[in-house]
Amino acid sequence: MKTEALGQAPDDIAGEPASVPSALLARVSGAVRASGGWLPFDRFMAMALYEPGLGYYANATPKFGHLPDGSNGRGSDFVTAPELTPLFGHTLARQVAEALEATGTDEVWEFGAGSGALALQVLDGLQSIGRTPRQYTIVDLSGSLRERQQATLARHAPCVRWADRLPEAFDGVLLGNEVLDAMPVQLLARRGGLWHERGVSLDAVGGLIWVDKPTDLRPPLEVDGTHDYLTEIHPQAEAFIRTLADHWQRGAGFFIDYGFPEAEYYHPQRHMGTLTCHRGHRRDDDPLADLGLKDITAHVNFTGIALTAQSSGLSVLGYTSQGRFLLNAGLLDLAKEAGPRENAMMQKLVNEHEMGELFKVLAIGPDASGREWLPSGFAVGDRTHRL
Repeated sequence: MKTEALGQAPDDIAGEPASVPSALLARVSGAVRASGGWLPFDRFMAMALYEPGLGYYANATPKFGHLPDGSNGRGSDFVTAPELTPLFGHTLARQVAEALEATGTDEVWEFGAGSGALALQVLDGLQSIGRTPRQYTIVDLSGSLRERQQATLARHAPCVRWADRLPEAFDGVLLGNEVLDAMPVQLLARRGGLWHERGVSLDAVGGLIWVDKPTDLRPPLEVDGTHDYLTEIHPQAEAFIRTLADHWQRGAGFFIDYGFPEAEYYHPQRHMGTLTCHRGHRRDDDPLADLGLKDITAHVNFTGIALTAQSSGLSVLGYTSQGRFLLNAGLLDLAKEAGPRENAMMQKLVNEHEMGELFKVLAIGPDASGREWLPSGFAVGDRTHRL
């Protein structure tokens, strides 16, 4: 979970390379000029997060952890569920084992593995029940994170590998924890009753500024009212699902992220959108500042992801809250053997006012893979009908 203390991000955190923002700004400025003076936000977001060597997920600054201040003066920006407690990954491992059996596959693919904590927990959990996969493949664009993952997963080295792209055809159980939210989005702004696409330009002294241009793009649902309205659409996340469908032959995929079904996502009252930034366990709403030093993210439109999956030949296997999914998959059984701290952290995973309701789990799979099979994580409280 990208948890944070509400408030503005600090101006500086000791130990961060001061050259990152200026170097990345130079790259972005060049891209703006090369595009005629205006860069759509999704292209800006892609550079801010993934520009080689400089983007947030491509540089060496700390990202994952419990505290903003570490012993070396450099802390983390947010904490995800696997960093909270290994109960998260150990419970997910039970669902993975069931999915491997039901789909007749023996590989696991994880996208955007972060610190490697989830992979370690899933592999440990699978090993404990005698279901170690033949291969665990991590697909991650970050070279600096890959080094950390390799160290974390050293004891599982024989079955772990890394890949930069998908093969022509592959089978397996797919995992994506907080992956879809990090995919670049397009920003749409309705002003004075007219829709615009929001992008980035340069002011007179070379700073980044917002500039809106009229557009034919629209949210997938009509937003009632005439009030000004800012929101996101997710073509890159949907393109990712279509790419999976082009290569994926058998298996099941579990995507865990914060988000809403479409009717909630584009509710008329959600007039400021969901785009936000995370740095030093604080949240702010200015992605144009501190380039490369903070995460930029948007909530997931799970209806759009599910519809894209179906139109690409995949089946929707289930959709529910993270809390319900984990309880269905056996979290309480595992918690019986855990200590007080782990049980306290478990509450954060399932409580509605913590991660339990904001985070959702969507399961999809190729039509040929156990279409009639209901994963145990959705046995009670499945919400597919609400997508």
